[in-house]
Amino acid sequence: MKHASDSLLVPCILLLLLIGPLSLHPGSMAASATALPASFSWRDINGTDYTTPIKDQSPSPTCEAYALCAALETKVRYALHAQTTPDLSEAHLYFYAGGTIAKGYVNLADAANYLMTYGVPDEGCFPDPHRPADFPYRSLDGWENRTTKITDWGWVTHDNESIKQALIAHGPLAVCIHFPMDFFYYHSGVYTPTWGQNAGGHVVALVGYNDSQACWILKNSWGTRWGENGWFRLSYTADIFSTWYGPDSGIMYLGNVTGNLNPHVPIVQFTTPLNYYTYFSGLSLPTILKKITPERGAARFIGPASIQATASNATSVSFYVDGVLMATDTEPPYTWQLSATRGLHTLDAVASDGTNLSKDTIDFWTATTVR
Repeated sequence: MKHASDSLLVPCILLLLLIGPLSLHPGSMAASATALPASFSWRDINGTDYTTPIKDQSPSPTCEAYALCAALETKVRYALHAQTTPDLSEAHLYFYAGGTIAKGYVNLADAANYLMTYGVPDEGCFPDPHRPADFPYRSLDGWENRTTKITDWGWVTHDNESIKQALIAHGPLAVCIHFPMDFFYYHSGVYTPTWGQNAGGHVVALVGYNDSQACWILKNSWGTRWGENGWFRLSYTADIFSTWYGPDSGIMYLGNVTGNLNPHVPIVQFTTPLNYYTYFSGLSLPTILKKITPERGAARFIGPASIQATASNATSVSFYVDGVLMATDTEPPYTWQLSATRGLHTLDAVASDGTNLSKDTIDFWTATTVR
């Protein structure tokens, strides 16, 4: 939705860009004389949406990486004038920066420092397998040449004006929150905590605000079935921003993006199977009893099935089960008739352009041996 204040957005952004990034340091933020618009959102700047699609982190506690990558993807998309839709590897950032499933988090400051030193590659280097436990991991060889980095980062003080200034000057912010049980059941409107004990901590990306509704606009990583198609609006008075990393911490801005922002590499993605879906005799439906197999996010097959993947910038797609090459297809649509023994397996689709590789990964469970 456009607002009367939209005409102020571009002049406001241009002025902030001309004067350079605000002088930010942990625990402090320089004041700006620039008049703030009554509303602002990276989802709609003069009709252009610089955000990227909603993702789903489940069943892993990887929210820090998802929030940081959400912010980075918007910054990259803005830097490249919305000519591409970047998809960065949350799994790479989470694990390589020191996160584990067992402890349930990655230190947000450690992850930001990792982005400065090493950066994060595209999703094709380390696709998220959506597993509920730790596992051996390794990004594709050459990932170091496919990374987006940041020049710096810092904390923003917890007052509305400082948050708005940082949001406009630096792009979406990674925000630590604590929330009660009712947050799980939010579906629309401006959220204010109402009932339930504290359910835990979370990290999300703050992308905008609206003074007429007295709310922040945020991007979650719980899929499109939660909230307003994966988004939520948070009341200015909600008081759920956290300071886990010390006074005036918990709201992080990211500096300028550098590196290989748009690597020319294959992009591959499974269309069948998908996480949390069950396949039976050519039919697919959302999995209902998620705990009856060893892994709740795994796709499930009952009987024979055709595996399908889409790919761009690719000359072939190879299908692997548990690391063993099963088939290679050189013509789209890229398909393979599933062959596996009963039980839990890992399926990889590896796309090649003759030089570079990218992959997609999904775990699956089959009720019977299929050939």
